[in-house]
Amino acid sequence: MLRSVKAGWAVAAVLAAAACATTSFQGTWKAPDVGPLNLNGVKVAALVMSGDRGFRLPAETTLAEQITAQGAVGVAAHTLLADELTREENQDKARAELEKAGVKGVVVMRVVDNQQRITSTPSTFWMGPPYAAFWGRPGWGRPGYWGWGWGWGHMHAPTVRTDTVVSVETLIFSMPEDRLVWVGTSQTTNPSNVNNFVRELSGVAARELRRAGLLQ
Repeated sequence: MLRSVKAGWAVAAVLAAAACATTSFQGTWKAPDVGPLNLNGVKVAALVMSGDRGFRLPAETTLAEQITAQGAVGVAAHTLLADELTREENQDKARAELEKAGVKGVVVMRVVDNQQRITSTPSTFWMGPPYAAFWGRPGWGRPGYWGWGWGWGHMHAPTVRTDTVVSVETLIFSMPEDRLVWVGTSQTTNPSNVNNFVRELSGVAARELRRAGLLQ
């Protein structure tokens, strides 16, 4: 879907952005024969697929809180699965642990892209008498481009803005059927910290789920 990024995904650089975060979904898909989800009292695991524990653990905790806010019983996956069970070769053991814990659904978040976008606004340009000569001429009453460019003409430097854009895919799986229920790909610009990032993304995802008729 989108290219994968390395585990760890440079969290420090992402969280250093100062601007307010904004999240939007670029695409979503819902299983066509799935109706509204009855989440009341259902245990749902919050799983963030990242090799960076410093990001994964707080992100899963916050995601679990957001799942609980929708009426389910959200549980951070790291409280159910030891670190070694998150490896691909331990899939069967991980599945057994989730089933033993009574997990009926899993919400998965995974960062699939993280990039810097630079926006530049060029300086203004216009033709006038100072552009006619470099040094200026006696009797002009004003300098040539030399004096104009250095300050007499009020220099206007271009403005440059750097934004951090993080792309995430969010998936919802039903465990009894081992089936994908919903998936969406989102972009968040300038996330401020892990908890706010996950809260905002979860809130926008919940809105998309309501629009799809999966949440009341």
